[in-house]
Amino acid sequence: MSAPTIRITYCRKCHFRPRAIWMAEELLHTFEEFIASVTLVPGGGGQFDVHLDDELIFANREAGRFPDTRELREAIAARIDGAPQPRHSRATAE
Repeated sequence: MSAPTIRITYCRKCHFRPRAIWMAEELLHTFEEFIASVTLVPGGGGQFDVHLDDELIFANREAGRFPDTRELREAIAARIDGAPQPRHSRATAE
């Protein structure tokens, strides 16, 4: 089985690229040994979507907000065998 890929699609008209770059860096820092790539895809319509392979992990238009780094790390770690689990999960923080 090949390593999964992460894809971040961001709205270029809304200037979401810096946020996408920052999120890509955070995800690479955590998962670089477990993934094949992180790809940034210019989009439109106010979108900021994060996919793991073909699975939509987060869509800002559905959530009404931007993703929290911790929630993306938890969602991705739960889907990748052997990936590091976050040190402080949302469950222990609440």
